[in-house]
Amino acid sequence: MSEPTRAVAQGTFDILHPGHVHYLENAATYGDELYVIVARSANVTHKAPPVLSDHQRLEMVSALGVVDDARLGHPEDIFIPIEAIDPDVIVLGYDQHHDADGIAAALDERGIDCRIERATPREAHSDELLSTGDIVEQILDQRG
Repeated sequence: MSEPTRAVAQGTFDILHPGHVHYLENAATYGDELYVIVARSANVTHKAPPVLSDHQRLEMVSALGVVDDARLGHPEDIFIPIEAIDPDVIVLGYDQHHDADGIAAALDERGIDCRIERATPREAHSDELLSTGDIVEQILDQRG
């Protein structure tokens, strides 16, 4: 019997919304098991810091049925959890800022043999928000 195919998704997952759910459901189609790495607040430098704590975001992601295993990212080296999981594929969010070629090169340098895929976008319905930033803005507009 062969080993299960392991897919990895990663992100901040601050204030879960349908876009997050779509990303994780799509990422799960790339493997038999879905591992999710939740970014630590201290490592989120490309956008506003998360509203929710590391452990609260981890708990929310862990509760999703499509997720087999969720863990916090490493505080200093983002590739340590990847080495521990040893995935077959890393699925990046369709709009994540990551450079797939740069990630592939870093994986190759570390001897991690996995491919990189990009998730599909979720089409927004007229009454929903698919961005934590947009959700925060709407809260401030309505209740600020």
